[in-house]
Amino acid sequence: MRTVPAATGPGHSIAALTRRVNCPVLVPGAAGYDQERTGFQTAHQHRPPVIVAARAAADVSAAVGFAADGGLPVAIQGAGHGLVRACTEGVLISTRQMTGVRVAPGRRTARLEAGTRWDQVIRQAAQYGLAPLNGSAPQLGAVPYILGGGLGPLAREFGYACDRVRGIEIVTADSHLRHVSATKDRDLFWALRGGRGNFGVVTAMEIDLVPVARLYGGALYFDAELIPAALHAWRQWTGTVPPELTSSVALVSLPDAASVPGPLRGRPVAHVRIAFTGSAAVGADLVAPMRAVGPRLVDTVGEMPYEAVGSIHNDPVQPMAYRTVGAMLSDLDEPAVRALLELAAEDTADPLIVELRHLGGALAAPPAVASAVAHRDAGYLLILLSPLRPDGAGAATAVSRHELLLEKLGPAVTGRCLNFMHGEYPAEQVKAAYSIAGYRRLRQVKAIWDPQNIFCLDHNILPGTDNSPVGHLTVTRNLE
Repeated sequence: MRTVPAATGPGHSIAALTRRVNCPVLVPGAAGYDQERTGFQTAHQHRPPVIVAARAAADVSAAVGFAADGGLPVAIQGAGHGLVRACTEGVLISTRQMTGVRVAPGRRTARLEAGTRWDQVIRQAAQYGLAPLNGSAPQLGAVPYILGGGLGPLAREFGYACDRVRGIEIVTADSHLRHVSATKDRDLFWALRGGRGNFGVVTAMEIDLVPVARLYGGALYFDAELIPAALHAWRQWTGTVPPELTSSVALVSLPDAASVPGPLRGRPVAHVRIAFTGSAAVGADLVAPMRAVGPRLVDTVGEMPYEAVGSIHNDPVQPMAYRTVGAMLSDLDEPAVRALLELAAEDTADPLIVELRHLGGALAAPPAVASAVAHRDAGYLLILLSPLRPDGAGAATAVSRHELLLEKLGPAVTGRCLNFMHGEYPAEQVKAAYSIAGYRRLRQVKAIWDPQNIFCLDHNILPGTDNSPVGHLTVTRNLE
């Protein structure tokens, strides 16, 4: 890859790029540069030679064309939660100013621009008694979350968020804006839903909304001595609940900080998260076995408007440094539970959050329109999150701890989950997020739509072909 030219000739300088867009073009030292390059993840940060702070699809198209002409890599950032690899050369396209949301209540759909956060969508959809298949954190960027699959509080009833996408507007490596769907450039549509940012810059998408206006939901917090009982009970309980109930549990040591509710400050806790779309009466009966574990430090489970869904997980809102791994588990047996409890109880200076999400239900059903998301038969998702020091120090230790535990779990680990792989990962672990045939097909799609691999700063899928027999894979492209 080449470096960004300051002034090498007509059409290939930053000055020429500035003339091609209707938005700020920022270079190091310029006002707004540091603000635009910085996202939620602070362990590693973008420091590119140039940032295009896009306001519209035309700006994105010009930025991609500039990068492609110069053989430069392209990075994409909205809220910045899922940063994988820092951009230190090439072009960073910031989409945070592209925040348009348009709800069509009659069709139960919403059109989201690239930088839209879930809280914006939730708020607008709620006016019509509707909800998106959002993530646990309302401050997350909606589009990149969906491109990674999307496992949120309604997942067991309604499935992956990417399975509810109707159409995608994307600028591909040739700088053309395309509208793709299940009937137009269907292979690209398949690849985008699960393949993240490997194929272009998504500028907008249309998604389905679901008729959910309220929940019986909230959180149960159990003190340290009840953590083993809570985890064992949760594991057994998940085998009994209906798909309308989605839950997870996190084992976490909360800081002694003013931002933490008094009863929880400075304590290791089991945080059980519950979202049920049925009635409060049925919900109370379903949750009773978990309440029977013992006294709760805090119990917020009850009727709530869907707009309050973010309070269930209560994810951090301030930027932070962290390393995560997401592993799909076929099942959660007693040895696995013991291994997780031992890991969470380790006396170490390096904190670790252990989270388990219950899968199954609609997540296991074949989608109406196929996508690249794999491992749909997994029973649970394991997420390991290690907070790091602000400069990212401690990442190597976190990686070692994460991988050691996954080795202990052995064949129960059936694959990885891209939405919870924050940081650089070797190609084999990226490949493990997909089926064998699916990964081969992704490489074929990549070879057609981004043969020069300018979109290489995500969990990169290299363009190419694989001669191993996988059946007949036909990849098409509509030329415009």
